[in-house]
Amino acid sequence: MIEKKTYYFEKPGKANTSDCLSIVAAAVVGFGYKHIVVATTGGETGALFSEAFKDTGVKLVAVSHSYGFKEPNTIELDPDLASEIRANGAVLYTGTMVTHSLESAFAKQFNGLYPTLIVAQSLRRFGEGAKVCCEIAMMAVDAGLVPEGVDVIAVAGTGRGADTVMVIRSAASKRFFDLKVQEILAKPLFGI
Repeated sequence: MIEKKTYYFEKPGKANTSDCLSIVAAAVVGFGYKHIVVATTGGETGALFSEAFKDTGVKLVAVSHSYGFKEPNTIELDPDLASEIRANGAVLYTGTMVTHSLESAFAKQFNGLYPTLIVAQSLRRFGEGAKVCCEIAMMAVDAGLVPEGVDVIAVAGTGRGADTVMVIRSAASKRFFDLKVQEILAKPLFGI
């Protein structure tokens, strides 16, 4: 039997970001994880984590929303924060979200329900951050930024900031069923 801690936040959101950073730092020191994947919409969370893990030997990948996610021809990522993330030695990846691609357009146009949307809604039962953790782990593997089949720490949140930390056995999106949630280190409680 193995005993480990899971932290639960009373409310979701950005206010939990610094606690998530501490939880990730303790996991890296305690268990030797070499890969961190962190969601960053505007760049603040990516900059914070990249600063904390620069020069540590840990590979950090910050994953942003794609261009056009919110509005055509725009990106939500602040260019100054993007530069800071890169200057701290992290990799910044901007790509299409695995569960928010062509099927979202079909669902909107034809009012249908499609497999990736079902996957997204199923993962959201654990929280928005849990869905995003799984998604960004696959995106990083798809882009060749994280090896497949290794345990990575994934960090995401509800809205902005971080409130969810998971250890995920990485897999490419093409092999989604090989992706395994090894541990939930932190997440918000719902329905308090």
